[in-house]
Amino acid sequence: MLDWQSSITAQELLPFGEDCSGGWSIWTTPGGSPRIRVALIGDELRGRRANMNVGAVPGPARSPGGDYNLSDPFNSFVDVTRRVVTRPTEFFGRLPRRGDYLSPLVFALICALVSAVLGGLLRFAWADASLGGVRFEAAEASFLGFLASVLFVPIGSTVGLFVLAAVVHLLVVLFAGPQNSGFEATFRVVCYAAVTNLVNWIPLVGGILALYGLYLGVVGVREMHGTTTGRAALVVLLPVAAIALLVLIVLVVAGAFALGRLS
Repeated sequence: MLDWQSSITAQELLPFGEDCSGGWSIWTTPGGSPRIRVALIGDELRGRRANMNVGAVPGPARSPGGDYNLSDPFNSFVDVTRRVVTRPTEFFGRLPRRGDYLSPLVFALICALVSAVLGGLLRFAWADASLGGVRFEAAEASFLGFLASVLFVPIGSTVGLFVLAAVVHLLVVLFAGPQNSGFEATFRVVCYAAVTNLVNWIPLVGGILALYGLYLGVVGVREMHGTTTGRAALVVLLPVAAIALLVLIVLVVAGAFALGRLS
């Protein structure tokens, strides 16, 4: 049996406590800071190698199910992206319902900036303003248009995320009831579901791949607010249906107006 020591807190031990075949115990150092002694048989934890060094304090923590870690931006971004895309039920199920707005917001803004930069470079290189990617400037395939898009993305995306979260949470209250986990939980779902911005700039298939964000939204609302899949689907898909209906009405009215002018 191996004896491992780590400086992670008792709260962070919860995922480990479910899997440690050798058991675990909490003890306190003379200074009073909580520490953990974890006894493991072997070094595998649900197929993952435990990244703890004997007698050493580990680097920035990336605990399973945790938020985006601002102190370890690159590694945490890769880790969170992988988990939210490949294991959304587990990710949202373990995600804290409350904590802070900054971590999920920064994660979503990075995704939007990646989309804006890659999509903007593609539009500029091909001189085609119709290509995808997040952008907030007039349809112009120029270098100035590219710079304007990149500069305005953080502001526009921040406003858009809060507005979208407010709309979604209104529907959460309507369909999931007052026992929901609160606005911050909805905001976290909206931010982490924005991971699909990483692919929406790709020509032809980007928009199709980005539809996966709807599935992430349904899973996120269901897990974060403890509701059913049907209610979560209503929360996520109802605004999409309303927007599609509005676009259809506008197209029909515009078509009727154009036909009237021709006749």
